[in-house]
Amino acid sequence: MVIPSGTTIAERFSPPINYARLKSDKNSFAEFLQNTSLKPHGTLVHYYSGEEKSNKVAAAVLSYDVGNRDLQQCADAVMRLRAEYLYQTKQFNALHFNFTNGFKAEYSKWRSGYRIAVKDNNVNWVKTTKESTSYQSFREYLNMVFTYAGTASLTKELKQITLSQMQIGDVFIKGGSPGHAVIVVDMAVNPKTNKKLFMVAQSYMPAQDIHILINTNKPAISPWYDLEETASEIETPEWIFDNNQLKRF
Repeated sequence: MVIPSGTTIAERFSPPINYARLKSDKNSFAEFLQNTSLKPHGTLVHYYSGEEKSNKVAAAVLSYDVGNRDLQQCADAVMRLRAEYLYQTKQFNALHFNFTNGFKAEYSKWRSGYRIAVKDNNVNWVKTTKESTSYQSFREYLNMVFTYAGTASLTKELKQITLSQMQIGDVFIKGGSPGHAVIVVDMAVNPKTNKKLFMVAQSYMPAQDIHILINTNKPAISPWYDLEETASEIETPEWIFDNNQLKRF
């Protein structure tokens, strides 16, 4: 099921026999995720410090940078992928996340030259610079979001759904400290039985490359997970989610 020469999720991983990859709407978040670029096959996960991750749980590593600060952890990786999609499709007004204290960090204001001033628990917009549409400015915005948002805030922004409603782009999330989040980046279906498989990606602590998780419980179909077999809980290599912790943007 692994095609080493594949450069995207859809090209790198074939569905198991009797399954077909779900076809996503053009320009949708699902299509974006399925076509996310991957680093070369065999690339290892590294922390923001450059150190190699010792726990080998990755089937592939996404091409996005991790930065040089301990910021892009679990919920941050989910927000990164959502933000990259909205940025690349120029949906700037839809690009916003809430801080843990409830402050709404809108990329459209950042893009216009406003910056976020934080003092204790008080957060305000301050006009400090010229308008910038650069990717560097976008990444600086994300670093600010990663600093003041996390699983506790993101879980409040997402809406609850059931496992049977799962779509690519949905998020398993446990808010709090500690908390965790992984995002569904691909799905496949058996057209005869309608059984579904899914694939998830994560970052973790400390900040590290975003990576697709292996399935340690069922290596024969890894990195796919069987939706029917996750009726009570979803066991990933570094976190177990309850079946009621699936949410959607």
